[in-house]
Amino acid sequence: MTLPRMTTETLPDIQNMGDSRGIAINKVGIKKFRLPVYVQDQQHKGQHTVAECSMYVNLPCDFKGTHMSRFAEILNTDEFAITLQSLKDTLLKMTQLLDARDAYLELSFCYFIKKTAPVSGIASMMDYKVTLMGELVDGRYAVFVKTVVPVTSLCPCSKEISRYGAHNQRSYVTVTVELKKFVWIEEIIRIIEQAGSCEVYGILKRPDEKYVTEKAYENPKFVEDIVRDIAVRLNADERIIAYEIESENVESIHNHSAIAVITRDKRK
Repeated sequence: MTLPRMTTETLPDIQNMGDSRGIAINKVGIKKFRLPVYVQDQQHKGQHTVAECSMYVNLPCDFKGTHMSRFAEILNTDEFAITLQSLKDTLLKMTQLLDARDAYLELSFCYFIKKTAPVSGIASMMDYKVTLMGELVDGRYAVFVKTVVPVTSLCPCSKEISRYGAHNQRSYVTVTVELKKFVWIEEIIRIIEQAGSCEVYGILKRPDEKYVTEKAYENPKFVEDIVRDIAVRLNADERIIAYEIESENVESIHNHSAIAVITRDKRK
């Protein structure tokens, strides 16, 4: 028996049917969609990496579902070049192809920066987790950069009360900024690293280890100090209109972390 050939015209389109429950959905779409991307960097003009993508649109109450395949089709290129303009163009395309008012796009990837050890000068690559986010909501376009940066923090209290050294730990600082104008990812990372007791490096020799240990000891920072120092820098940067700063100290002498968070919208 030969089955009849089905086409897009003859196959039922269930998601295009109506829905009687009267409940709109804020975000519907796909996540953990991986794709090769090209992202601008300050050192070499650009780098190739792999991004994990999330894409969402709003769904009115009278639609049963959205067209999930269209999300992946929008980014189905050999390599997606991430720029502020490409984020905006993609969001607009999402609203058009999916008959939506609002659109959201997130691209998370490993971002690499070559760093040199402070004494030996040995070069190594440091990886950072970066997420570029764009949204088009009620006709308003906004773009955000989220960066997670490891730093060393040394406890001021421990240094003050101890006869021999002070406890330190690796801290993970997450900064999310809403941009008014273009900012290099490296600029944000630099602000964060300068706020720690010392930077973290990929490769260190013994003279470097001596340097970073002593630098941290001479530059103790509470978790509160780290977020406040970053906030001072972001407050002074007119290209940034809103931010959230979170510092998590993974404590070396406790079985818990210390955390501090600052949020600010400069428009208010």
